[in-house]
Amino acid sequence: MTGPLTGRAVLLPRSPRRGAALAALLRDAGADVTVAPVIERAPALDGDALATAVRDVAAGRYAWTVITSVNAVDALAAAATDLDVTLAAAPTRWAAVGPATLRALRAIGIEPELVPDDASAAGMVAVFPPPAATTEVGGGVSRASSSDPEWRSRSDRERDVARDTPHPTGTDSGVTAATDVLLPLGDLATPVLRDGLVALGWTPHVVTAYRTVRSDLPRDVVARRFDVAVVTSGSVAREIADQLGTSTPVVAIGRPSAEVAREVGLTVAVVADRPTDAALAAAVTTALERNP
Repeated sequence: MTGPLTGRAVLLPRSPRRGAALAALLRDAGADVTVAPVIERAPALDGDALATAVRDVAAGRYAWTVITSVNAVDALAAAATDLDVTLAAAPTRWAAVGPATLRALRAIGIEPELVPDDASAAGMVAVFPPPAATTEVGGGVSRASSSDPEWRSRSDRERDVARDTPHPTGTDSGVTAATDVLLPLGDLATPVLRDGLVALGWTPHVVTAYRTVRSDLPRDVVARRFDVAVVTSGSVAREIADQLGTSTPVVAIGRPSAEVAREVGLTVAVVADRPTDAALAAAVTTALERNP
């Protein structure tokens, strides 16, 4: 197939399932795409801690549950299935980082109330409501208050969501959910989200939902020359540098991934405008057009 990327070799270091849609877009543009993961998800070492977190979500312990990746959704959903817990019925408010995470939550019946435009931990912190923005209204629920000046500075969409949706402040057992936030993260997650929520006045509870482990590239892939590689996380950036070296330019899915890529010596050709397959495909096209 001919197209703007005809003859250009692109490494997409994702699993075939996660990389299928982007690979199809790039191939439609004529690219020679190699799909080969450099990392994979593994179960958390402490499965009991994750199970306890799922039970606590179902019991109403947490005011918010913040999900930062599809991997976290998969891990929570698997634990909930094992425990016969329906996450969609849990009395917690859900927040999601990124459109892929949003889709994954919707697939299990959960509609997140907060999805920042900046799909990063820092982006979530920037729009997350402080506990001071809630006032008790009786009946065991609280609503956001528009009297808080910091709250008024947030976007109308995000402010209205948090103002108009009730959330529990406790359970029959007396365990408060007024400031508790569950963060089911990967084992390599940075403290940006946790520390940011602490600064806002929340009490985050971090549980390791999954581990990120190395997946070695096949020898024939290592031996190939690629015009560009796609970096979808800091972990992927580190593995690309370690397994392929730093000569291949990369396209990053977002600012955090780009920062790690630069830290490990990779050349970031383009950063995608949004963390979507379409935006990544456009970024790859731009990168290769700049370097014919």
